[in-house]
Amino acid sequence: MTDEDQDSQGAACRRSARQDRHPLDPLDGNEIRQAVAILRRERPVNAEARFVSVSLNEPAKSQIAFADPACSADASQPAGAGQAAPGAAAAPREAFIVLIEPRQHMLYEAVVSLAADSVVSWRPVPGARGPVTLWEYAECQRVAAADPRIRAGLERRGITNPAQVLFEPWGIGTFTAAEEAERRVMWTLLFYRAQADDNPYAKPIHGLTAVVDLDDMTVVRVEDLGVVPFPPGDGAYAADRVGPLRDTLKPLEIVQPDGPSFEVDGWEVRWQRWRFRLGFTAREGLILHTIGYEDRGRVRPVIWRASVAELFIPYADPQPFLSWRNAFDIGEYGIGIMANSLERGCDCLGEIRYFDVQLANSSGEPYQVRNAICLHEEDSGLLWKHFDADLGTTETRRSRRLVVSFIITASNYEYAFYWYFYQDGSIEFEVKLTGIVLTSALAPGETSDFGTLVAPQTLATHHQHFLSVRLDMAVDGLRNTVYEVDTEAMPPGPGNLSRTAFRPVRRPLRRESEAQRVIDPLRGRYWLVANPGSKNQLGHEAGYKLVPGSNILAFSHPDSPVTQRAAFATRHLWVTPYQPEERFPAGDYPNQHPGGAGLPDWTEADRPIENTDVVLWYTLGSHHITRPEDWPVMPAERAGFALKPAGFFGQNPALDVAPNHPQTPKSRSTT
Repeated sequence: MTDEDQDSQGAACRRSARQDRHPLDPLDGNEIRQAVAILRRERPVNAEARFVSVSLNEPAKSQIAFADPACSADASQPAGAGQAAPGAAAAPREAFIVLIEPRQHMLYEAVVSLAADSVVSWRPVPGARGPVTLWEYAECQRVAAADPRIRAGLERRGITNPAQVLFEPWGIGTFTAAEEAERRVMWTLLFYRAQADDNPYAKPIHGLTAVVDLDDMTVVRVEDLGVVPFPPGDGAYAADRVGPLRDTLKPLEIVQPDGPSFEVDGWEVRWQRWRFRLGFTAREGLILHTIGYEDRGRVRPVIWRASVAELFIPYADPQPFLSWRNAFDIGEYGIGIMANSLERGCDCLGEIRYFDVQLANSSGEPYQVRNAICLHEEDSGLLWKHFDADLGTTETRRSRRLVVSFIITASNYEYAFYWYFYQDGSIEFEVKLTGIVLTSALAPGETSDFGTLVAPQTLATHHQHFLSVRLDMAVDGLRNTVYEVDTEAMPPGPGNLSRTAFRPVRRPLRRESEAQRVIDPLRGRYWLVANPGSKNQLGHEAGYKLVPGSNILAFSHPDSPVTQRAAFATRHLWVTPYQPEERFPAGDYPNQHPGGAGLPDWTEADRPIENTDVVLWYTLGSHHITRPEDWPVMPAERAGFALKPAGFFGQNPALDVAPNHPQTPKSRSTT
């Protein structure tokens, strides 16, 4: 191929990327509007129907390429396993729609073909309690505030203006009264904002709650367990409310005078041999597709699809009504609809590329979340170094990482999600938890074992956060085997006279029943995903290992209603064979579900998982025994895990990283 041919082909690739939507690109506003119009035209959708989500119906793996071979770094090299997908450009653009018909008390799922201008499928899901829409959340607040029983309860507490009350709707799970069991309901926590700019969580309203039917928007039950005096503080944390501020820090500038090192083409990102695509849905928020690493001229697959598939928060207080507090932020609401617009403050620094996303509101109309995803680079310290004392030479490389992030606000809490890509082929996932701890009021002199006193009469309840991260693996292709690897000390004997020997022992996980595992840091446990059909030049199977960070299991009893609904949190690792419909570890619709759906249901079949297309479900637990230092707004807590190449390469893949050179200071920031 001549240079002229290559230039022409490169231009054609760029034109194609601009003109044609990639099959994995999120739906844009026009596509959302078109899909809803087709559905309304062809199916009996009532005017009052509430759209939960309108998102991309992802095409089959056989229709997608990891990279277009004609557009790769070296088109003369063969495509990697799972890379070539003839006809990928022809994969249909389809929308997956979830909507609720409140008068029918029925949830519907639909698939709409945008290319064929028709409805592909339409089915009711009897018994499902759909996720809560933003409109329903706001209406629940309004209806509860207007109820005379609630107003009377507020007046008993000296509150005459309900506008000063924060009504915070929560999923009720299975804590319903008998007459509510068949209804789609939420319940409300109440907090009092005495002054317009006060922190409402400083004055929790004890014992008063409303249960609201979301379908007909009526208050079906009000409970009042009695008045507890308000805590005296205001919980102020804004800069103009906390007194003198530190002003001794000198400016710190992130300088990239020549711009960032990454390239963005639509929703595709390329950086330091990494290549992947971004996605976004109302339910999961940020999604990463077709993560691959360019090695000797071809993109080698690592992960097909990565996302946070559930977020479960149980609270420790067993008192009446307080024990109801637990949340499934993804299954009951969706974290995509909670995404922040990252355009103020210091969410990201340096040369930033933001991505806007389009979602559908309850009426099916598109709306935009500006700057929902942030892409930038960070210095990450030392990459590798060695000083040769004999030669008097030093070779040092600094590490830079690519960061993909988004941040949500889930009522009182913020969750910041980060995917880090490193030059040595490693990937890390990290979540930073901040915001305001959930509070309850204590009577003067009262104490509790189930939380920490963070201000007078203010209890911050102990709780946990469990994230289920779904990793649809594709290590050098779609036929992978998962091994559990422990390190064991060798017993003393002829082969270990020094009594110092230890070795890793790996055990294949052959069936689903064998692949429900917990961490064991005292054994150095990790899990290796390897491709038996792909070996490096040393004979090692191409692999990536999942290395746990700090972690925990749930302390709620196995028979408790919350654990029954969140059975995925009883194990740190689950492995299943890939099935496109198996997307959410607590089931498709965990709202008010009694439990058993999702992973515990699927794995009952005990399917084989050896040398096949596998999905890893990693449960990441953050254990929060609250501290006074968490009040009135908590410093960020961190939790995460790493994916590291193990046999994927024959040597350090970061040997070719160039040495760093001093740069002339220059400040520039773009959006």
